[in-house]
Amino acid sequence: MDFTFSAEQEAMRDSVRTFLSERTPSAYVRAMIEEPGGCSDEFWSAVVDLGWAGLLVPEALGGIGLGLVDLLPLQEEMGKLPLPGPFFSSAVCATLAGLRLGDEELLARLGRGERATLALEEGGAADPLGGIRTEARRDGGGGAGWSLNGVKPLVLDGSTARVAVVVARDPDGLAAFLVEVPAAEPVPSLDVTRKMTRLALDDRPARRIGPAGDQTAVISRVLDDIGIALSAETVGASDRALQMAIEYSKVRVQFDRPIATFQAIKHKIVDMLHQLELSRVGTHWAAWASDVEDAQRAPAAAMCKGFVAEAANMITAENIQVHGGVGFTWDVDCHLLFRRVKQNDLLFGSQSFHRRRLADLILA
Repeated sequence: MDFTFSAEQEAMRDSVRTFLSERTPSAYVRAMIEEPGGCSDEFWSAVVDLGWAGLLVPEALGGIGLGLVDLLPLQEEMGKLPLPGPFFSSAVCATLAGLRLGDEELLARLGRGERATLALEEGGAADPLGGIRTEARRDGGGGAGWSLNGVKPLVLDGSTARVAVVVARDPDGLAAFLVEVPAAEPVPSLDVTRKMTRLALDDRPARRIGPAGDQTAVISRVLDDIGIALSAETVGASDRALQMAIEYSKVRVQFDRPIATFQAIKHKIVDMLHQLELSRVGTHWAAWASDVEDAQRAPAAAMCKGFVAEAANMITAENIQVHGGVGFTWDVDCHLLFRRVKQNDLLFGSQSFHRRRLADLILA
C-alpha cells in the first residue's frame, strides 16, 4: 500500500507551510495566548478566503469537499506551531459532526466561515460517550423545539463560536443538538495556545439534528474521525519537537564539542524519530481507512489515537531534555509543544480509553 501523498496534496502542504510562515510566526502564536478569541480577525478571514474553513464541507454547500487524507497536511503543519484559533474546533470537529449527522444548514454556515464547535465530553468517565449526562427534553406543547440541561466542562473555543453542536441524552439515547451563540465561559487549561471553555446549559433552547432515534453509532464515528485529525496535529507537533532537538544539539557545545556528538543524545533523537515515523504512518493509514470505509476503520482509529498520544508525550518531553535547563523556560517553544500534545492526549478519549476500545474490537 502506497501512503505517499499526491502531487496536489503536497502542493497544499507547501501552500499551508508558506502561508503559516508568513502569517503566524512565533510572535503571533505567543500574542494569541493573551487574545480572548484565540486568533486575529485578519487571520481567520484569510483562512476562510483560502477555503480551508470549508475544506471538508461538500462543494454543493460552499466548501471544497475533500476528505480526511487531504486534511492531514494542514493538521500536521498547524500542529508544528502549534496554531492557536478555532480551525480545529470549527473546520474539523463541528464540520465532521455536521457531515456524519447530515445537517446541510450547519454545513453551509461552516462553508461560509462561521465559527462553530462541538460540545461532547463531560467529566467523570473514561468513555467520552458513556459519561454524557446532559439531558434533552422537548419543549411543552409538543413542538419541535428542545431544551438542554447539563454542563460541558471542556468545550474548545466555546466563547467565540456562533453555534455549538451539543451531544446530550434524549428519550431514545444519545443525540446531537444545535445551540446558537453558546457564549461559554473561558477556563484555564494546560495548553495555553488553545482556548478552553465551560458551557453551562440551563434550559437552553436547542434544535435536534441528524437521524431519528439513538445516534450513538453516528457520534462514535464522529469521535473516531476527530481522533484521527487530532492525531495528525499531534504528529506535526512531534515533528517540530524532533527538529528543534536536532538543531539545538548541533549548536549546544559542552566539553568543547556539540552535544549532538554524545551517544546519549544520539540515542534520544533516534528513539524520537522512530516513534514519530510510526505515529505518522499510523495516522495516514487511519485517515485512509476512514475515507474508503475500510473494514479495519474502527480499529485503525483506536490504534492511531492510542499510539500517537503516547509517542508524542515521549517526543516532546525528550525535546525538553535535549534542551536542558533552557527547555523549561517560557522563552523557548518546547513547553508549548509539550502542552499541546499532552492536552490532545486527553481530548476526545485518552490513550487508555482507545487502547481498551481497540482490545474490545479485536477480541469481539
